Amino acid sequence: MNSFSLVLLCTTITFAATAIGASFIYLFKNINFKFEKICLGLASGIMISASIFSLILPALDYNNNWFSILGIILGGILIFFLKILNIKIRKDNKYLFYLAVTLHNIPEGMAIGLSCAMDSPLSALVLALGIAIQNIPEGIATALPLLKFHSKHKSFLLAVLSGLVEPVGALIMFLLSNYLKLYMPLFLCLAASTMIFVVVDELIPESKDSRSNTGLISFIFGFIIMMMLDILLS
Repeated sequence: MNSFSLVLLCTTITFAATAIGASFIYLFKNINFKFEKICLGLASGIMISASIFSLILPALDYNNNWFSILGIILGGILIFFLKILNIKIRKDNKYLFYLAVTLHNIPEGMAIGLSCAMDSPLSALVLALGIAIQNIPEGIATALPLLKFHSKHKSFLLAVLSGLVEPVGALIMFLLSNYLKLYMPLFLCLAASTMIFVVVDELIPESKDSRSNTGLISFIFGFIIMMMLDILLS
């Protein structure tokens, strides 16, 4: 298998995982309140864990900590301005989480593209598998909030489209790997930062239930699951 075919295979796996996760909204006529809190809590934990173990820590391995710090700062600034823009345009934040998920998928794709260009095929496939496992609950978490404003079909389509940027990011990084490798810590930490800020600001509050600790327990399980997967796949 040549490197270009490997990129296509890896990004197909991750994109399919997002679609599988988003398709869960079709399994229910109405999304159960408790099930929604479980999914949101689980996805929150997985995304925070993935941001740390799959994005920030690998960025630090490049030994360019200033780019890593800059990526974190730029991610926070970006979300701040997106939130202001979204409030002005929509008078609410209903697309803020969606925009952040879509944005963070770009560096994830770029990480796959870089791995396909620089690492062994097995390493690239392991990375793609780890991202794909994360993308399933992420697909659910992306589609669920959209159901408040759109039909199931449109919510599913929007969630799937958020995953399309991963193949684009992978191809860009693969083709330009020799030129962009230096800036990978910035891209990885930018992705992590956007997800952490939005999950804390949007997803975790949505997962809370005043009647039980379902969201909190799900968050802890999600965090541990992604952490263990990262350890086992590394």
